Amino acid sequence: MKNIFFFPFFRLSIPDLSERGCEALSLVLSCHSSSLRELDLSFNDLQASGMKLLSAAVESPWCTLEMLRLHFCNLSERSDEALSSILSSQSSSLRELDLSNNNLHDSAVKLLTAGFRAPHCKVNTLRLSHCKFSERGYDALFSVLSSHSCSLRQLDLSNCDLEVSVKFLSAGVKSLHCKMETLSLSGCLITEEGCTSLASALSSNPSQLRELDLSYNHPGDSGMKLLSSGLKDPGWRLDTLRYGENV
Repeated sequence: MKNIFFFPFFRLSIPDLSERGCEALSLVLSCHSSSLRELDLSFNDLQASGMKLLSAAVESPWCTLEMLRLHFCNLSERSDEALSSILSSQSSSLRELDLSNNNLHDSAVKLLTAGFRAPHCKVNTLRLSHCKFSERGYDALFSVLSSHSCSLRQLDLSNCDLEVSVKFLSAGVKSLHCKMETLSLSGCLITEEGCTSLASALSSNPSQLRELDLSYNHPGDSGMKLLSSGLKDPGWRLDTLRYGENV
């Protein structure tokens, strides 16, 4: 039998991944000689069986993967079960998860938030730009921010419809347990009322938030005045505020 050598590499992008490809990739990920840190599987129609193989590999104590990108992967509920398993795994090294441009249903959000509440979850960056949730889904997602075990520091919700659900986000940011430092809300249809809600949350609990992106929204004069004045408040940690349409 010929010897197989796995050469160390740090970043890998794979298009047109088949189920057999998932099997081969899972072997690489769980190999003790692998040093892969970033994996981009965007634009693959990942079947539940493929995601199950990958999740088992990522949960391996030998796996060194820290960033997983899954843009446009048509994730199913069984795929989300596999992702939740990764998040709650004690041995997983994953720090960043990008699920942008997926149609995540409420059941998927419930599974993911369960993973983020797990005491062993190490993921601190979550990207969900161009994802669509119901109001109930947003409520579940933002409730995890107030969990003392949640490790999230950076959340990207760009181009999601938060016009109604920004109240749930504000409640999460207001929590003493919220560790969020960077919040990207560009193009989220946030109105003057929503900005007022965010400003109120930051005033009630200055939190850890340092960077807030509200570009391409509709904050109104009073909403932006409240947030801008907060930058001068010594109690706030916010030092970067983006708004308008030319940022």
